[in-house]
Amino acid sequence: MVNYLLKKSYQRNTLKEIKFNDLWNKNGVFTTMWIYSRPPKILFFKSHIQNLIKSLKAYNISEVNIKNIILNLIKKNVNKKISYNHLLRVALNKKIISVSIRERVIPKSKFSLKLVNYERVKPEYKNLKYKKILEFLSKMNTSKQDIALCVNNKILETGTSNLLFVYKKKIYSPKSNYYKGTNIKFYEKKFRIIKKDIYLKDIEQFEEIILVGSGKGVVSVNFIDGYNWRRKSKEMFNKIFKIFKSEFKKNIYNYNQ
Repeated sequence: MVNYLLKKSYQRNTLKEIKFNDLWNKNGVFTTMWIYSRPPKILFFKSHIQNLIKSLKAYNISEVNIKNIILNLIKKNVNKKISYNHLLRVALNKKIISVSIRERVIPKSKFSLKLVNYERVKPEYKNLKYKKILEFLSKMNTSKQDIALCVNNKILETGTSNLLFVYKKKIYSPKSNYYKGTNIKFYEKKFRIIKKDIYLKDIEQFEEIILVGSGKGVVSVNFIDGYNWRRKSKEMFNKIFKIFKSEFKKNIYNYNQ
């Protein structure tokens, strides 16, 4: 059960508030940001907004002043007096902008992946075609588990995050057919991440599997459900998590940028 702190929808042409619509499975795009602390901070805020605008243009549902409109709606709906540990979601199609804030599910220390044979629709974009993924996630405890999307025996991403694989102190990520999120783009600037097709037949060689994403943060995978893989180390996770904590402390919520 998702617990919402706020749910608002607006007509794009008038910005009049209307009945809330989460827009799932509509022809549009969204971004999800981790909002935390008081006064509020948003992790990688500027990058999230840049990615959102880029996706809007790719889907041909942008407009000249859309960035300022989005920033003003965030400003309107974020309460500086609240101490947050939530996920702020902004979703848009041609007619509606929806803003919601929901409780963040905190990942447990023993976290697993469940393999599913599925690839997101147009995976290079953060689009709203998430019906199948939401069906999978609704049947599991997302504090303990996520789905790993696999096609043609290759692992691509999870239902919520990007994946990093560690072998002999080298970090790998899938080569294609997934959405490159804001978090993994940040870590690409801090570490050398090698692009490689990650085949299931080779999965046993990796010492670590790490999730990086807006809601999850940085999570070390303990095991893959029903598959012969167990975590052998947390060395790289500890390095990435240290950088994450530093960034987490200094991020500042700034809707005027």
